[in-house]
Amino acid sequence: MMQDYVELNEAQEISETDPFTSERYAQFFRYFPASTRTVLDVGCNVGRGGAVLKALNPDLQLVGLDCVAKRLNRISAEIYDRTICSYSTDINVDKDCFDVIVAGEFIEHLYEQDVTQTLKEFYRVLKSQGRLLMTTPNPDYIRLKLTGGSVLGGAHVSQHYPSVLKHLLEQIGFTNLQIQGSGKVSRWLGDQFPILAVYGSYLVIADKPSSSRSEYSLA
Repeated sequence: MMQDYVELNEAQEISETDPFTSERYAQFFRYFPASTRTVLDVGCNVGRGGAVLKALNPDLQLVGLDCVAKRLNRISAEIYDRTICSYSTDINVDKDCFDVIVAGEFIEHLYEQDVTQTLKEFYRVLKSQGRLLMTTPNPDYIRLKLTGGSVLGGAHVSQHYPSVLKHLLEQIGFTNLQIQGSGKVSRWLGDQFPILAVYGSYLVIADKPSSSRSEYSLA
């Protein structure tokens, strides 16, 4: 299964040139708490998003994580303080390491059985009062509804309805959950248009509370 992840993501070459990447990471940055210094970039690919964050704040300490070693090897040494070739279900860092985790168009690349464990890992490695920022394709996107399309296909092996993902994050222990619009439509509508279905992608904002529960709510 894990080898499948490498093969699936290597085959999705468009992810290396996605024209919205820079805007997605600029959107992430707008939701960084003012005190943010340490950031984990999950699914960092060839580092284009990390480069955006570094340009916006050169003092950020960035760590990039991806399962495709060939992509990590192409990243400029000036972007990340460290890169990790790993799966998100078992991140080789200590707990309470990061102020922010960003995961742009990432979670849909996980099989359903790995989603909860990944989100638990995000919770574990975030500092107290740390923030998780994720975008993922919107299954309720009106264009998909009108054309009979689907989020699923190729490297997209799971889909995530906003209300379901929000509930899962809350069960794990995250608080202050917010859902905002993302994707190309946000170029014209911003990220807070009241009808989420107009967005092809959406942003999840979730915080780890200052006094974390002893462990996760989920078994």
